[in-house]
Amino acid sequence: AAIQQRTEALEARQHQEDDPEILPRVTLDDVPRDIDIPEGTQRSTAGMPSTWFARGTNGLVYQQLVVDLPELPEPLLDLVPIYCLCLTEAGSAGRDYLATQALQAAVTGGISARPIVRCGVEDLQQARCGIALAGKALSRNSQALSELFTETFTTPRFDELPRIRELVAQLRAHREDAVTRSGHTLAMTAAGAGLSPALAVTHRWSGLLGLTRLKALDDTLDDDARLQALAEQLQALHEHLLGAPRQILLVGEAEAHSGLAGALESCWRDFPGPETGTHYQPAAFSEVAHQGWYTSTQVNFCARSFATVAPAHEDAPALQVLGDYLRNGFLHRMIREQGGAYGGGAGYHADSGTFRFFSYRDPRLDDTFGDFQQALAWLGGASHPPRQLEEAILCSISALDRPGSPAGEAITAFYGNLFGRTPEQRRAYRQRVLAVGLDDLRRVSRVYLQTQAARDAAIGARETLRQRPELELTAI
Repeated sequence: AAIQQRTEALEARQHQEDDPEILPRVTLDDVPRDIDIPEGTQRSTAGMPSTWFARGTNGLVYQQLVVDLPELPEPLLDLVPIYCLCLTEAGSAGRDYLATQALQAAVTGGISARPIVRCGVEDLQQARCGIALAGKALSRNSQALSELFTETFTTPRFDELPRIRELVAQLRAHREDAVTRSGHTLAMTAAGAGLSPALAVTHRWSGLLGLTRLKALDDTLDDDARLQALAEQLQALHEHLLGAPRQILLVGEAEAHSGLAGALESCWRDFPGPETGTHYQPAAFSEVAHQGWYTSTQVNFCARSFATVAPAHEDAPALQVLGDYLRNGFLHRMIREQGGAYGGGAGYHADSGTFRFFSYRDPRLDDTFGDFQQALAWLGGASHPPRQLEEAILCSISALDRPGSPAGEAITAFYGNLFGRTPEQRRAYRQRVLAVGLDDLRRVSRVYLQTQAARDAAIGARETLRQRPELELTAI
């Protein structure tokens, strides 16, 4: 009786409307009308395009090399994440991996490589893929950084077979650990893979599909012949990337630029980038509409995805605010406070042009998908005080205006320009966010979330996922 009484009291408290006016508040009038976006200087470095930013970096210099992904034979596409890991963790320039690691530690603050992919700013089907090699060092080590940076990309060693075997096993362990650590992200990627080319390639490289293929590969590498074949494929992939278009990003204090320019010219003069080349263009795949990925877990990660619009579309700002509006007004209370999940919400994903609902470490499954649907009914039917819209807009603006380090803001600006997110586009987008109204939220909800088919994905235990028979089950 005591438990029942406390449960009823808790439910009443969760539905109680508090008076937020007793707290200090920020309003839209407090939002700056404009934001500062760093702008770089375009140059040519050893025949390659380069972008230079003069920023206060406390004596550090940052270098990045961005290589467009060319058209590749199908077997090599799945190896891009493994290639990125091996590129900086294996040997180079004739050194073994131990000597290379020691040199990295001596003259740099670290060198890493990662795949990159984003949709077009105006066309969701025009996704752009590549790899980014990044490093940083003290200004006095800029020559050594440039030399090691160039050697890492131009002369990696893929003949250290035990090291490659070790790195693949490490990558597998890291990805398996991510299932319960970042399962909501993996579920959202899986749900959107059939709707967006950008998410399709992300699902293939770093999502659940990529994990299953990585595990299958890792299980074969105790065979020396299979391991040798993998090394040869990595070398073949490297040869394709050597001939692909590339460009350089430099961030450092203005007085360091002259020394950097000389170091880069001397290091890259023998490896000028090609002027043109083919680009890999991924496509969305839609073999499975609703996916259930099962593993050993007592919680669930739920996701629902809708195809919407590219970032330059006039409806994108309203979709951005809609995610915060649904989370603050309905989803947080239903999924976390009452449902018991660690987290939940919704949001517009500009890099893929999708709108996603999600829950994180959720004890429920079917009821959570019901809450996703009920959130749209709440938007259309409930009374909504003006304060809720203002809070949602402020949340969206805080994400857009989130400050970074001087170097971080420059790097963000560079990649924004690279993928069509120019300062002019970012400022216009921000102004449209500030002008969103409740009618806009209801309209985009009807157009994109109530008249189009959704794609669902969930991670959980096999027996739990069977609550929703429409899910096609796959083992992780």
